[in-house]
Amino acid sequence: MNGTSKITASHRARTAAVYLRQSTLIEVRDNTESTLRQYALGDEAVRLGWDREDVLVIDADLGLSGKFGQVREGFRDLVAKVCLGEVGAIFGLEVSRLARSSADFARLLELARLTDVLLIDDDGVYDLTNFNDRLLLGLKGSMSEAELHILSSRLQGAKRAAAERGDLRSPLPVGYVYDDEGMCVIDPDMEVQAAIRDVFAAFAAGGSAYQVVAAFVGRRFPLRAYRGAWAGQLRWGKLTHARALGVLSNPCYAGTYVYGRNITRRRVQPDGSVRTSLTRVPREQWPVVLHDHHEGYWTWADYVAAEAKLKANCTHDGARPAREGLALCQGIMFCGSCGRPMTTRYHAGGQAAYECSLSRADHEATPTCRSILADIVDDAVVAALLETLSPEQIELALAAADEVTGRHTRSHRAAELAVERARFDADRAERAHAAVEPENRMVARTLEARWEARLAALDQAQAALNTAREAKPALPDRSALQALAADLPGLWHASDTRDRDRKRLLRTLISDVTLLPEPDRARARVGVRWHTGATDNLALTRPRLSADIRRTPAAARELIATLRPGHSDEQVVAALADAQLTTGTGRPYDVAAVKWVSYTYKIPAPVPFRDGEICVN
Repeated sequence: MNGTSKITASHRARTAAVYLRQSTLIEVRDNTESTLRQYALGDEAVRLGWDREDVLVIDADLGLSGKFGQVREGFRDLVAKVCLGEVGAIFGLEVSRLARSSADFARLLELARLTDVLLIDDDGVYDLTNFNDRLLLGLKGSMSEAELHILSSRLQGAKRAAAERGDLRSPLPVGYVYDDEGMCVIDPDMEVQAAIRDVFAAFAAGGSAYQVVAAFVGRRFPLRAYRGAWAGQLRWGKLTHARALGVLSNPCYAGTYVYGRNITRRRVQPDGSVRTSLTRVPREQWPVVLHDHHEGYWTWADYVAAEAKLKANCTHDGARPAREGLALCQGIMFCGSCGRPMTTRYHAGGQAAYECSLSRADHEATPTCRSILADIVDDAVVAALLETLSPEQIELALAAADEVTGRHTRSHRAAELAVERARFDADRAERAHAAVEPENRMVARTLEARWEARLAALDQAQAALNTAREAKPALPDRSALQALAADLPGLWHASDTRDRDRKRLLRTLISDVTLLPEPDRARARVGVRWHTGATDNLALTRPRLSADIRRTPAAARELIATLRPGHSDEQVVAALADAQLTTGTGRPYDVAAVKWVSYTYKIPAPVPFRDGEICVN
């Protein structure tokens, strides 16, 4: 080793710090020789004159990368001891790689110079008080950083080139495997295929990820682990909402190879550490998209439509999925005055209303922002919808019936595949039990217990299949469906038609409904925008308020105003009766009613004497 003459008694009187580092846990696990060489630096310190008890090994940072100023307790402890003057020399395989960050390395060099600390590696001894040694270490640190940059650029370039050919292999989602030639193919396991296909069928029928999860209640869903103790093995569990969203939003199931769906972003935390996170990239910005790369479970057009549907279902700013409420335009109703979505409010008695409450909450309501009963809007929109639907919708109903039949078939097929798998496991356990020597009772008892467990699982799978077959609801025949489809209004208003189904059909054709500004509070105008781009304006009449209904009719008010100044109240009552006029509540007028109308509308009372007459009282 060169430069040993730079080591003085002052350095040997202090601690010799051996700093160990490897960037990842994989390196620690696989590159054991490098770890042993770094631990051996303690022996090198003893050979150079340090006592064994003065050698400090700092290995807290094994498996932690030094990039981006990541917080490392070992490096922090080393810097603290250098600042306190407790360290005489720092040992490392290559001191320029003590830190991947140039800022950390430069700070360590400056502190080592101030406290007269030597840096020692295989190339020699560096005295930081010597300008030439500082210059050499600075150059080596810059070269180390440039080397990492070049290697990273080459690796990323090769990775991008392989991705553009569709050859870059990555963990496949459940339902796909790599064949012997490295090609992406559909998993040959029929039960896995059936489960994945049923996810897309349930989404097509229900229109939301929640409906997919509901369709899998009581059924198991496959999961393939890619790391840990279960790496590469197929496991079965419950289908959660997050897993359903993951399947529906993965373009791999559409037969499309995509690279760059996520990008890495780094943010500096308040404590100075840098946290790395993945951010989803919009579909329009994906760098590599290869259609028809492999066989898909559905088409790219289905994937794009599902993406839009899931976005619309988002409860933050979407229309939200159709649910059980009575308000049919819930989620697609907008205020034409302020442009905000209208909320749905249910009043006493179950009556619903669309209210422009968001603008009022933000104090941004306009003079023409209104609320309106849901029944008024829904009836007009439904009438326009049923008028638009043509007799060709019969084929739609028949297709829906076929879909229901197919759904039952798929459900039974999944149960049948589960029985087939359980029977195979039971047969294999039986063969293993038969192959063991009878004298080996320890092994025989274990295999017998395993066989019995497999037989019990087979009985459970068979019972589940029988339950699924018995639970199949009766479906009307095609002639009955044709009759129902021909009478669409009757089908719409049928008592067994759910509001959720009505909403789904309405949203299939109508994009949104807008309550247009209308100064006259007795009237309302609604704009309907269809998915085809066409628009319709509907004129509505609001129901009269209870106060308006009970208000005195205008004809009676005018007659009272004309007669009362020159006639007695009894004469006015007689005139109202002859004209067949009644109060707002439908009762005939009497003297008290005439006086109340006169008081309310400030109609003058009868004059007790004529002009020129005086009263002697």
